[in-house]
Amino acid sequence: MFRRTALVVAAGLLVAGCSSGQQSAQNRQGQTGFVSGSGNVSVFAAADREQAPALTGTTLDDKTWSLADQKGKVVVLNVWGSWCSPCRKEAPDLVAAAKELGPSVQFIGLNTRDLDKAPARKFVQEFGVTYPSIYDPNGRLLLGFRGQISAAAIPSTLVIDKNGKVASRVIGEVTKQTLLGMVKDAAS
Repeated sequence: MFRRTALVVAAGLLVAGCSSGQQSAQNRQGQTGFVSGSGNVSVFAAADREQAPALTGTTLDDKTWSLADQKGKVVVLNVWGSWCSPCRKEAPDLVAAAKELGPSVQFIGLNTRDLDKAPARKFVQEFGVTYPSIYDPNGRLLLGFRGQISAAAIPSTLVIDKNGKVASRVIGEVTKQTLLGMVKDAAS
């Protein structure tokens, strides 16, 4: 009886999560760890853009990376985890966009909730990711973006303009073409 009740409650929670346009997902350990967004793009007019939070951290390659050092460049920030299926699906598009846009646009990953660097490094190698990723196992750095992206919405992508302001965002998977358009809008 208890087991049947627990299944009914779990099914109800799943339906409730889907009704908001977001889907609850599970990581490899079977714990709900993120909410997969719909992939809708939000674009902000230059006058309405908010300053991106300060972001400084250690990359998977054990180097320090800081958003403050990117002044004058458009920055693409992608929040991902190696355990996240939508992250795996969008990775080739991010890599292709980074290659096409070249060094004029700085791509940075924010790897979150991988409790060990090994799975994250394997993800980077598997998908040929050439840009750095900051390692944020406990999500502390991600919390700095509260109000701009949800700490539970993985993947998420922000495009930050040359003045350090958030020009656009995608909560959920992003495609290469969408990302190229977002960058173009932010650069103009």
